[in-house]
Amino acid sequence: MKVINHIREIRQKKGITQGKMAEDLQVTRQTINAIEKNKYNPSLELALKIVKYFDVPIEEVFELKEDDEDGEK
Repeated sequence: MKVINHIREIRQKKGITQGKMAEDLQVTRQTINAIEKNKYNPSLELALKIVKYFDVPIEEVFELKEDDEDGEK
């Protein structure tokens, strides 16, 4: 199983830059970029901060998928 996220879509819809989001969450812009590209899964604490930051249900931000659903393993 794989965790994917919709951070980029939500962030862009709200008109927030990676830099602004990183500053607000006290992480680097590179961290936000890596999370958005699914190269890095945030800690539970950071994941909850992101959900609170966007003020949306966790299911709108993070999704658990079977590896074969997107053709990757």
